[in-house]
Amino acid sequence: MNLTHDWLGRCINHFEKTPLKYDYHQSLFPIVQGSVFADLRKESAAFITDQGQDGNAIGGLSVGEPHEQMYEMTELVCDLLPKDKPRYLMGVGTPENILECIALGIDMFDCVMPTRNARNGMLFTTEGIINIRNEKWKNDFSPLDAGLNEYASTFYTKAYLRHLIISKEILGAQIASIQNLTFYLWLVHEAREKIEAGDFMAWKKKMVEIVSRRL
Repeated sequence: MNLTHDWLGRCINHFEKTPLKYDYHQSLFPIVQGSVFADLRKESAAFITDQGQDGNAIGGLSVGEPHEQMYEMTELVCDLLPKDKPRYLMGVGTPENILECIALGIDMFDCVMPTRNARNGMLFTTEGIINIRNEKWKNDFSPLDAGLNEYASTFYTKAYLRHLIISKEILGAQIASIQNLTFYLWLVHEAREKIEAGDFMAWKKKMVEIVSRRL
């Protein structure tokens, strides 16, 4: 944590002295550290807030700790960071993680999971999680995900994608990646609509069960 804070001072100094290389404003998000120690998280959140940057990030919560601890620390830090600036949770995560952390106050995420898991044959769908390598999908000619009105989700079948993945065809990894990214975009779009409508929590409770289901 202290090392991160030391680096941050140097980073902000250099960032502010460096002319913009593009024709738009760029933002620097300092990173709250502190692992799963509440006292360190509080200290780091206070230090990060004092830097007055456009937004703030939360790091060190996608490195193998139990989900309960991740949620506990995320809630703690979100309560301390400014409410009027975006909060970015780094490296998270599963659809369930994303929904739970939105409920705790997170605005932004990044994760390799949609594409990395796609390359291994794991599909995230509106009905649950599919391991497309399983024998059960060999003769299933239904769309990958009828709940998504997008090309890859409705044009390709489970049987065809399984054939591509088993055959190690690069097209299989591409189709699976598109499906997973489509699903993630759909999920956060739905979350935003539910927040605006005022019924996010009820929808989230139901959706967490669905997106965690193994088909």
